[in-house]
Amino acid sequence: MSLNIIDRHRLILEKLEEDGFVNVNELSKEFNVSLVTIRKDLKLLEERKLLFRSHGKAIPVNPYITEHPVNIKEKIHTKEKNKIAIAAALTLEPHDSIIIASGTSVIEFARHIRPIEGLTVLTASLNTAIILAEHKEIDVMQLGGIVRSSSSSVVGPIGEKMLAEFTFTKLFLGVDGIDLEYGLTTTSSMEASLNKEMIKAAHKIIVLADSSKFNKKGFGRICGLDEVDQIITDDGIDEKTKNRLVELGVELTIV
Repeated sequence: MSLNIIDRHRLILEKLEEDGFVNVNELSKEFNVSLVTIRKDLKLLEERKLLFRSHGKAIPVNPYITEHPVNIKEKIHTKEKNKIAIAAALTLEPHDSIIIASGTSVIEFARHIRPIEGLTVLTASLNTAIILAEHKEIDVMQLGGIVRSSSSSVVGPIGEKMLAEFTFTKLFLGVDGIDLEYGLTTTSSMEASLNKEMIKAAHKIIVLADSSKFNKKGFGRICGLDEVDQIITDDGIDEKTKNRLVELGVELTIV
């Protein structure tokens, strides 16, 4: 006997919560209804913001990121970013030469940096440079390039060429999305290009990302997770993602 629409929707959402996705063909066979009926069900659930349809399947949320100005993003997940920033600051060592990329997580990180012997910082973020300039014991270098007003940071070939002239012990990278298969992403292709050059210039790659960034994708791909040494995130990360990152050999710090 075929299920009614209410029961189908309930079971679809339960399966989505349990497995992380649902497949159109599998649902059609399981519920003994046509593919057209299942597609209509998923469309109705998507209109209610309960799932996101994609290539013959559905997932819990829209994985694609919309860019927001840095002053708005700073007000989101503030407690998580603060804890991540404190943990990131503890990784600094005397005579470190570090790159700080752009984004609200790394700006918060900059606020927690205290003078350490021989610390040199190069940054793409204008806000980060201003924060760290208050410490005369820290050598601060501002990366050159085109200023993106939405992120208050620089991008472009000038900055990329500048990076080729130096080597750094650590890169602290903020991202807009982390997908277990696709890797690290940002909403800007030019920022992604600059981030790639930062990765080439640094010995250790440390990603600062609150748990909301996982299972999301931005427009510009930065790199795969195989290039990441450490991710610092909050305890909102789910077990499946946590276990997969460990399998990939990523050092995971949860705060």
